[in-house]
Amino acid sequence: MEKHIVKADGNGAIDVNGQVSPVAYTVSLKQGKGRFYEVDIRLMAPRDWLLERGFERDAVLVSQSGARIPVYHDGGGRHDDGRLDPADTISIELTARDDSCTSQVDLMRKYPEFDSADA
Repeated sequence: MEKHIVKADGNGAIDVNGQVSPVAYTVSLKQGKGRFYEVDIRLMAPRDWLLERGFERDAVLVSQSGARIPVYHDGGGRHDDGRLDPADTISIELTARDDSCTSQVDLMRKYPEFDSADA
């Protein structure tokens, strides 16, 4: 079973086809395998805003640090390919997993949200 070490909230922006809007998100740090840190990213975005901008399955989160992180819709809606539908829930969860940080310095540079989080 995976163990979450730290959770933190951040404020950034979501970019869908070049159209950007502010967004709040949550990052969760987990023990990775070996020397890697695993960070789960979750955010909620309004379905209609996404549809109006041509969202299909993925967008980009611009985090507090300025990192551009691809986030994805898991396809829990009516379409098997993950595309949104006007009948889907009004708020859509987008997620990502990042295991690119190999040191605590890398982690804090990319995710300053953890700096003030309780361990």
